[in-house]
Order: sequence, then structure tokens, then C-alpha cells
Amino acid sequence: MIKKKITIKNSAGLHARPSAALVKLASSFDSDFHIHLYGYKVNGKSILGVMTLAAECGAELEFELEGPDEKEAMAALEELVDNKFGMKDE
Repeated sequence: MIKKKITIKNSAGLHARPSAALVKLASSFDSDFHIHLYGYKVNGKSILGVMTLAAECGAELEFELEGPDEKEAMAALEELVDNKFGMKDE
């Protein structure tokens, strides 16, 4: 199992489109993916779970991955967040 703190960088936070991009990418890996924020733990492969976090810009999430491709998944998810989910600031 690996865990890493990730900071949301896009100005609109983790709204519908970034959440969908995160879930879609996470679902392409076999590893289990959970996100921790404000004492909550949600399934990172569930759009409903990710949306309920309502993570704003600057929120510090903890990504938790466990499985055969956890390192590759963490690198890909971190890159997605660092690149602001491939979106321009809104």
C-alpha cells in the first residue's frame, strides 16, 4: 500500500469534470484507490464518492493505492492532478 498527499491546483477545485477524469483514470488500473479528506475516506473509483468530497483549490487530499500496479497508478494520478486535469483555469 502506498499513500501520498496531493494538493488540488485548479482554481475551480474537484468539480464534475475533474472528478470524472480522476475516476476514469483510476478505473484503468487494477489497484484499489481511496481518497482521504477531512476525516472522510471515499472510493476513488466512484464518481459519487469523489464528488462528495467537494475539494476546493488548495485542498490537500491523501491518495491511497493498494494493488499490483499501485506505483504506476499513483504516478499517473499525481500527473493528472499536477496538470490540473488537463483543463485551463476557469
